[in-house]
Amino acid sequence: MPFYRTLGAMPRKHHLKFPRDPATSYKGEGLHYEHIITTEGFDRAYSIVYHLRPPTMVKKVELFREQPTKVAAHLPLRHHHLKSAGMARAGDPYTGRVPLMFNADITCSRCRPAKVMEAGYEFYRNGANDDVIFVFSGGGWLESNFGKLRYKQDDYIVIPRGTIYRLVPDDIAKEDYLILESTHPVRIPERYRHPEGQMRLGAPYSERDIHGPTEIIAEDKDGDYAILVKDRGSRFTRNIMASHPFDVVGWDGALYPFTFNANDFEPITGTVHLPPPIHQTFEIKGYVICTFAPRYLDHHPEAIKVPWAHDNTEADEVLFYVRGQFGSRKGVEPGSFTLHPQGIPHGPHPGTTLKSFEHTRTEELAVMFDTAFPLELTEQALAMDDPNYPLSWLG
Repeated sequence: MPFYRTLGAMPRKHHLKFPRDPATSYKGEGLHYEHIITTEGFDRAYSIVYHLRPPTMVKKVELFREQPTKVAAHLPLRHHHLKSAGMARAGDPYTGRVPLMFNADITCSRCRPAKVMEAGYEFYRNGANDDVIFVFSGGGWLESNFGKLRYKQDDYIVIPRGTIYRLVPDDIAKEDYLILESTHPVRIPERYRHPEGQMRLGAPYSERDIHGPTEIIAEDKDGDYAILVKDRGSRFTRNIMASHPFDVVGWDGALYPFTFNANDFEPITGTVHLPPPIHQTFEIKGYVICTFAPRYLDHHPEAIKVPWAHDNTEADEVLFYVRGQFGSRKGVEPGSFTLHPQGIPHGPHPGTTLKSFEHTRTEELAVMFDTAFPLELTEQALAMDDPNYPLSWLG
């Protein structure tokens, strides 16, 4: 996770009494309530938040719905091209997610919401996974128990599991997301940090490119507040809380929602083509996320400026195309996915290798994720699939 941050008010040390006016406090106790949020037990990144009321006051629990994922069955091993740009708008940013591919470590979804929030709840919490929301288009505010955070087009919004949040778009009709739900915590690659934890000089981004919440909300309200909680991939539970969940007056730590804009990634280039790990942005147990940002191309006079043909012997490779002309591919468009699974080779389309000699720069933007274990496609993904894509290397 990112570096240490502090926002709002808190006591001078962990686990000390943090008083408030008894006349206005919960049950006259005259206290703020400490709440520790951790990863991997208590061994890795954590934050400590301070509430106006205990965060555990549940008035009612009920099953909201089950949304089982429908796997596309009996598929051969082949490459896939999914065209998601024309996907119909439906639902909200939480229940409107359309799962396209998944394994035990990741669920990849697209979401083109039609409304800000469905009836029956006011807040959302992913209780089982970290959410990585890539903003394909749109912008607005992420409001959470950590405070307010502005987001915009091309942002990765990284939201640790357990965070209570809601997206407040400027214009819901423009919102369009790629969403990666991660079974394991999302982290900055270890090789980008030196032993003291600071990001190394020469890493493709720095602490200044990571943006956390900027304003505490601290709602001091009793009432009935409904939180939709997702877990086990498809179960949605509605919790009715006795007070507003955004009642935090301060927090500190290294676990909080943040944004990183893809255009702040600083690509590394060489005289000849370099392998995909140079584009790595985040690391997660079981997969990595990479950013193919606008950049200068390889500059050796004889350099082939598209990727070589290669086998994914240990990874399924997925590219989500955001904009620009991707030099090694024909027929892809903004909103396309290509899935090149492990076990069979892929490479540049015919004609793209020779054409690459003409170019010195690319303005493409794409998000890639590589998984250690094979991905399953859903029925919704198969409905977007081009069945002729595996034959596209014939010319």
